[in-house]
Parts: sequence; structure tokens; C-alpha cells
Amino acid sequence: MTTSALLAPSESVESGSTTPVALRHHRVFLASVAAVMLHVVDDNYLQPNPGVSPADHLVSGIVPLALLGLGAWAYPRLRAGNRALVASGVGLTGLVVGLVEPVSHWGNVGLRNDDYSGVLAALAGLLLLGMSAVTLWRSRRLDDSRTRRYVRRAVKAVVAAVVMFEIVVIFSFSYAVTHVSRAEVQIPHLGTAHENVTLTTSDGLHLKGWYVPSRNGAAVIAFPGRQGPQAHARMLAKNGYGVLLFDRRGEGESDGDGNLLGWGGARDIDAAVDFLKKRSDVDPGRIGGIGFSVGGELMLEAAAGNPDIAAVVSEGAGTRVLREQVHEFNGFALVRSFHQMVTIDAGTALFSNTAPPTSLVELAPRIAPRPALVIWAPNGGNRETMSTVYADRIGPSAEVWAMDDVNHIKGLQTHPEEYERRVVGFFDRALPAG
Repeated sequence: MTTSALLAPSESVESGSTTPVALRHHRVFLASVAAVMLHVVDDNYLQPNPGVSPADHLVSGIVPLALLGLGAWAYPRLRAGNRALVASGVGLTGLVVGLVEPVSHWGNVGLRNDDYSGVLAALAGLLLLGMSAVTLWRSRRLDDSRTRRYVRRAVKAVVAAVVMFEIVVIFSFSYAVTHVSRAEVQIPHLGTAHENVTLTTSDGLHLKGWYVPSRNGAAVIAFPGRQGPQAHARMLAKNGYGVLLFDRRGEGESDGDGNLLGWGGARDIDAAVDFLKKRSDVDPGRIGGIGFSVGGELMLEAAAGNPDIAAVVSEGAGTRVLREQVHEFNGFALVRSFHQMVTIDAGTALFSNTAPPTSLVELAPRIAPRPALVIWAPNGGNRETMSTVYADRIGPSAEVWAMDDVNHIKGLQTHPEEYERRVVGFFDRALPAG
């Protein structure tokens, strides 16, 4: 049955109508809602990620299910225009929750686990969007002047577009933040022998990684992941440092739910510190960290809360939460973007079952008097101006290196000799032998 066949041109479906057309609409809507709800249940409770239990997903599962149930209850009680809005809202929900993970997995690891119910939810979403369009078209008013009709429709279209791009798309982004992460297993190119290791976090997750043993008694955590920091690992290992790289939670072979903004990820770095403190080749007082982009933000957060991180390098740090962004923006830019910031925070908290982390503006002073090197690219194409704010908050023990001619976190690739001299020199001074 095609979407256009759901409503004949001569039939009008009013609130509470029990015509055959209305019943067909209602059945299609209920079936589609059921498909989206099935995926929500599958994702949160039937097939959660390794190391995660259904109890960890109470909020991210119950809230969407309650809203979908409310929509199913309200749908037959609404007039045609409002039914179309509900159908389009559920349809967009189905597309977002159904496609985000399958699309991210398709190109590298293939469909797996709850991806199949996601595809079903996405198909249901497409059906609902088509049904919504047909309902709007068939229920449009034709009893007034053409000018008034066109003006009214134009205003409604503009309002719908604003809501779509300013709220719905941003909220959808927060779903992607908590459901997209690098799934493939990386291949090591570390330039020297390494050990396969497993870290255990304070909340019971197992994180897979590689460790290059130390030759000088000091070790550095390179974060995040096992792909991006490999060149830095080779640089540090060449200079005698032990280097630990690992898949953060929800990534690669590691347990847990992913979060591209890094919420909750400081526990992963804490687990890395605990691992290094137990190594016979590492002096527990000579552990450092180097982080890139969101890893730079997380390395600062971890250092603020973990005194065993003796020195930290942060490259390309930006913002993760509203409380940081209000320091980055001001005036019209802040007013213009404030609702988007709130939406991202709310959506990420909902879908990650995690409260927003404490602002780095507040945390950064706790790093002092330990040394920090903050690297940022003023013209790198990614807002990194907060890096200098974090350095100012740390105080005199922080030094700033502005790399004017490099792209975001491409310092080593652009100026390899100077980068090695400055970063390795920093760790040599900050982690000296006793």
C-alpha cells in the first residue's frame, strides 16, 4: 500500500473520525510507532553495548518510550494538521535513531546487533514522513483567497524550518554524539615492540590498548584512541618514554557506551594511570598525558582530578558543555547560539544517561602547580580559543604554544622537528629522573 493511497482525495479525516481512511492511518501510525519503540528497547535493553546493563539506560530508554507512547495515544484524537505534525515528529525520530548507528557501521564493520531493528525504525520513519505530507496536502484549506493561503503556508513553512534546523537537527546531533564512535579495530604502527593490555575502569569497564614499555622510567598516556596518537607514540617511544594508547569506552574493542564529547571519559584516563602505577618499568611519580581535541579537554579534566598525572599536554582543546561555551561566546553570538547549546546539553545528558561534566574553567586551576603545555591552532578551522582560557586558569605553571599555520591537532604533522623538540623537551623537564 503506497502512502498516497492512505487517504483518498474525496475523504476528510477529522478528529475522532472512524472512517476507513482514518482507521488505516491510525493502524499505519501505530505499526510505525511500534517499530521505532522496538529499536529503542533493542538499543537500550535487549542488546546494550558490552559492559553495560539495561539498568544503565533507564533514562535514555524510558523517556523516548514515554514520548512515543504519548504520541500513539494522542494521534487519533487530533485534527488532521496536528496529526501530520505528530507523524512527522515520530518519523524524524525513527530516521535519526534508526540510521545513526547503521550508517556509521556500514562502511567499516558492517551491520551488527541492534542495527537491524534500526533499519526497520528508519523505514517506519520514512513511511510516517510520507503519510504526514499526504495528510497536510489533503487537509489544506481552500475556502479563502489565494493570497491568504499562500501567506499562511509560507509562514508555517518558515516556522517549521526554524524548528527543524534550530531544535530538531541539534537534538539529533546529540543522539549521534552518544551513538557514533570508531568501531573498527586499529592496526599498530608504533615503530617498536608493544604489549596488548586491558585496563579496568572504576565503573567496571574493560578497555583494550597497547603499551610500549618505558626505557627511561617515565610513561605518557596518548589519548584518545589507538589511531590518531600513533605518530605521537612513535615520537615519545623513540625518546625512551613508555606510551599507553587505548580504545576509550564505546570505541573499538572496549566496553561501554561512546560519547564523542567525552562526557564521563576521565575515568578511562584514571584507569590508564592506575595501570601505569603498577608497572615495574615506570616510576609512579613520572606519569604524564598528552591529549588531542576532545582528548585534550579530557586530559585537562583528568589531571585536575588525579594528582598522579604529573604533567599534561593538551592540543586543540575546545568546549564540551554550556558552562564552558558561555565563556567562549559573548554578545549576539551567545544569544544566537544559546538555545542550541542548551539543546545539545539536554540531549547528550538524556541519551548518555550522564550528567554534564564540570566546566574546565572551574577545574583547570586544580592542575597547578603541575606543569602543563597547551597547544592551539588559532587558524586551524576548529574553535580552540578556550585553550588559552584554560591555560590562564591553570596559572604560571602552564605555557601556551600558538601554532598559527597548522590545522586542528596537526602540529606534529606540520612541524615534526619543532614539535618533537618542544613536546619531548617539556616532558623531559616535567618528568625528570629522581
